[in-house]
Amino acid sequence: MITAPDFDKKQIVFVFAKEGERLRLKNGNIVVLDANEKVKLQVSCYRLFIVYIVGHLSITTSVIEQAKKFGFFFALFSPTFRLNDLIGAHKDGNTLLKEKQYFYHDLEIAKHLVKNKIYAQTTLLNEQRMKSEYTKKTIQTLKEYYSQIDNQTDRHSIMAYEGLSSKIYFRAHFNNLPWQGRQPRIKKDWINSALDIGYTVLFSFVESLLCAFGFDTYIGVLHTQFYMRKSLTCDLVEPFRPMIDKTVKVCYNLKEMKESDFIVVNHQYRLSWQQSPKYISLFMKTILENKKEVFSYIQQYYRCFMRNADINEYPFYKKGEKLGGFNQL
Repeated sequence: MITAPDFDKKQIVFVFAKEGERLRLKNGNIVVLDANEKVKLQVSCYRLFIVYIVGHLSITTSVIEQAKKFGFFFALFSPTFRLNDLIGAHKDGNTLLKEKQYFYHDLEIAKHLVKNKIYAQTTLLNEQRMKSEYTKKTIQTLKEYYSQIDNQTDRHSIMAYEGLSSKIYFRAHFNNLPWQGRQPRIKKDWINSALDIGYTVLFSFVESLLCAFGFDTYIGVLHTQFYMRKSLTCDLVEPFRPMIDKTVKVCYNLKEMKESDFIVVNHQYRLSWQQSPKYISLFMKTILENKKEVFSYIQQYYRCFMRNADINEYPFYKKGEKLGGFNQL
């Protein structure tokens, strides 16, 4: 099982694949060669945690074997940033963990995750220097929603509060942007499209950590099981989503993200391929700044889940603060 000191030394690499490029193994290193057989990237297998590959790239079976041996992952994305697969160092043999997952039907962890997400949303809104009356009212409403979560007796009502909080939060957070409402995957405007990209990168990072500990990512505690949906990854991403929201708004204010970076295809905004490295770099900067906290969160979640810990012992993510037990707003 990966430890915090080991993870801290691991590298996260992005490869934007072009036609004719391939990935091979050489002297214990992962090497990306361009169409002319020139080295585009070279990194030691010992130092890798995950390699994000955007586009189409040839990978040999020996490379996949090394990923399993050295404990790293390949996250395979389409050119439009759809996550196709995560391959590599899955700890599929952790049968005791999976058994616990299959027989867990309580709602306490689901409540905990939603409360953590609302807390993170409220914290981000509180960072605004000049708060409008709507923002102030939204903060107060979010606190009221937070306080009501523990009173809910079914998953649908918990998810209802999560949806209500997100709706008012987005409007308050993107108060200076041309915001038309959050509509995942529809990509009706460039802001939604940018959020989808950031969430997808975050999703694959969290999923790789869950797989490294041996979780069955299809078995959720908040999101119910649905065909081919990685419900547990959806669950554990929730407290960290506001870091992507913040990145989009900050980059918009700094003019690092703008509508002209996107093209419209079949009424959907899609990021121009030429702009892809910039956007990925901006999102990865945010994730890397928080990677220790995200790892610690997943590690503590795993330890608590394995020993049937009290919900007050489960990790609670607070930006800029050491992870600890349950905290009230």
